[in-house]
Parts: sequence; C-alpha cells; structure tokens
Amino acid sequence: FLWYFVVPGLIPSVKVWVTTLDPTQHQFITAVVCLGLFTSARIAEQVRSGIQSLSRGQRNAGYALGLTQAQTYRLVLLPMAYRIIIPPLTSDTMSLIKNTSVAYSIGLVEVFFRTREMGEITFRYFEAFAAATLIYIVISMIANRVMVLIESRVAVPGYVSLGK
Repeated sequence: FLWYFVVPGLIPSVKVWVTTLDPTQHQFITAVVCLGLFTSARIAEQVRSGIQSLSRGQRNAGYALGLTQAQTYRLVLLPMAYRIIIPPLTSDTMSLIKNTSVAYSIGLVEVFFRTREMGEITFRYFEAFAAATLIYIVISMIANRVMVLIESRVAVPGYVSLGK
C-alpha cells in the first residue's frame, strides 16, 4: 500500500516513471517489488543465520585446503547452509503465496480480488471465499510438498533431521 501510494509521492523520479506506465502494470510491478524486497530481506537473514550455524572448523578447513574466501563460501559453506535453511524457506514460500492476497488493496487483479468480485456479482460470498481458500490451500500444499521433496533429496545424513 505504501509502495503504491506513498513512495511515488515522495520520490519525484519514481513518480515520473509511474506516470508513464499503464495502471495495471504499475500495480503489478509495485506488488512484485514490494513482495520481492520483503521476502528477499527474510531470505537474506535466513542465509546469514544458516552460514553462522555452521561450525568454525568448516571455514578453517576450507582455508587449510588453500581455498580463497570466495571458494570456501561457494564450495564448503553455502552448500551446507542451503541444506540447513530449506525448512524456513518452505515456510517463507508458503507465506509469499498467501501474502500475494494483500495486493488486492492496490487494485491488482488476483485471486482475492476475483473472489470479492464474484461475491458482489452472485451474492454468494461464502462459496466464493471458500473456493479462494481452497485455491490457496492447494497452491500452498503443492509448494510444501515440493520443498519437502527437495529437503529430503539434499539432506546430509546425521546433520539435519527430517521431519516427515
């Protein structure tokens, strides 16, 4: 909401750029940027905590092998950190799917917007929102199952416990 209504008013160059766009493009781009920045900040923090959760010995082992700092991260630390952060990434993936419903507040045509529209046309609000709820549940469950499959394939035996 703030990115759509407030930021263009505060930053003149953004306002000039926004006025050249079609309103539907502006709504879509605003929603993608806002959700992207929010989610990327959360994922960056998860990657940082995943790296910090590794023992200092892994970093020292990479240096002892003669690897540079970039090589140590790329070949030693990040592969293990990614395996550790998959469960929180699963949660964030499902949250991102659910957070897209907030984009209706700026007029973006998405599932919640269409649900409200269907309710207004047919006066069957309960059925419309029940269908939207089922759509979000199905999409979230598919994302969850895909992430669990990925987690089980990349898990390091004995290092990360799998909660099936």
